[in-house]
Amino acid sequence: MTLYEKLLNKKATLSVIGLGYVGMPLGIAFAKKVNTIGYDNNPEKVELYHNGIDPTFEVGDEAIKSTTMKFTNDPKELRKANFHVVAVPTPINQDKTPNLNPITSATRTLGQNLLKGSIIIFESTVYPGVTEDICIPILEEESGLKHGEDFIVGYSPERINPGDKVNTLEKIVKIVSASDNEYLDEIAKVYELIIEAGVHKAPSIKVAEAAKVVENSQRDINIAFMNELALVFDRMGIDSKDVIDAMNTKWNALGFTPGLVGGHCIGVDPYYFVYEAENLGYHSQIISNGRNINDGMGQFIADKLIKMLVQAGKNPSKSTVVILGLTFKEHTPDTRNTRVIDIVERLEEYNISPLVVDPWANEEEARNEYGIELTSLDEISNADAVMLTVEHEEFNNLSIDEVNEMFSDELRNNEKIIIDVKSILDKKLFEEKGFNYWRL
Repeated sequence: MTLYEKLLNKKATLSVIGLGYVGMPLGIAFAKKVNTIGYDNNPEKVELYHNGIDPTFEVGDEAIKSTTMKFTNDPKELRKANFHVVAVPTPINQDKTPNLNPITSATRTLGQNLLKGSIIIFESTVYPGVTEDICIPILEEESGLKHGEDFIVGYSPERINPGDKVNTLEKIVKIVSASDNEYLDEIAKVYELIIEAGVHKAPSIKVAEAAKVVENSQRDINIAFMNELALVFDRMGIDSKDVIDAMNTKWNALGFTPGLVGGHCIGVDPYYFVYEAENLGYHSQIISNGRNINDGMGQFIADKLIKMLVQAGKNPSKSTVVILGLTFKEHTPDTRNTRVIDIVERLEEYNISPLVVDPWANEEEARNEYGIELTSLDEISNADAVMLTVEHEEFNNLSIDEVNEMFSDELRNNEKIIIDVKSILDKKLFEEKGFNYWRL
């Protein structure tokens, strides 16, 4: 009987290691089909799950309460599982180099509790070679088992889009790969239990690793191109969205828009690829330059606001600036690597302490990670400038009257500055009412 068959017959157990934005949806989905253990080394997070609370907003409290998945922060519980899925974050260091500590730590923990005959799948985004050259040796060292004889390793890159309720886990094609292709079909069958869109069998682990890091790098480069256009169009006095709307009437237009590029995927993964390319003697040009453009957009937007304040006859350091949105993207509480912080820090250089509003962001995380005390929307009433940075539904639905109420009553409409990074508001309507409106 194969491990896949044992899982189906409840004679084997699957574990998900790392219960965050990726691991939790995986665990919830697998638990509907097979015995599942959900492990995370953060006891506070596990306690939330025991209480039926989903801090990620990815699956919802009801899914947590009703799941049969067993939540634990005890690594010894992993000894009850034979099929393991590792879904921990892979961030970058301050110098933009890969930080593999989370994945190597999780691998050590798993290795210390690994059973003979197990299959281990890594989902964390890495540069080609990490799974086979770093993770497998750690598993062998910690377990005393031999790869290929006692256990098999695979790689299936996560493709979850946080906050997206349309392109969900089961609707995204899953890439799968294996260190021994004799087990590739078995690994594919396990994922096919939860992936309606089907699986793509990559010929090697390195191909699967490369596919993930490159698909995000491609998106990063496309956004960088649009950001560069926005920088130039601003100098030309041309509205970039008007240009993009016209361009997108052609059938082969890609539909990308300018904006802040943050989060734990698109703003991070290209650095993994660049790092390994440079280790091999190749200095990346397009990818590195694209990253530089995207990383500089926060400063550009902040500087644009300063210029608009000065042109309106205001002293920037005495102006009240409101920023609507802190998370790295819409409809998620995730503030990791948010580039909104670049705007905040740039404004602070001008002695401006902006008021930040975000109903999705975790107040404690904003305070501890960024030193930001979040403000509620109904507390805003004396603004000189309002900047919309994240496309949360709460901001999408703002009427012109609700926006107007955020400004000081002493200001004329042409003194009320609006920076619309995401083109959320109706530009024509606000300009007709005389607001000092600019969008990226």
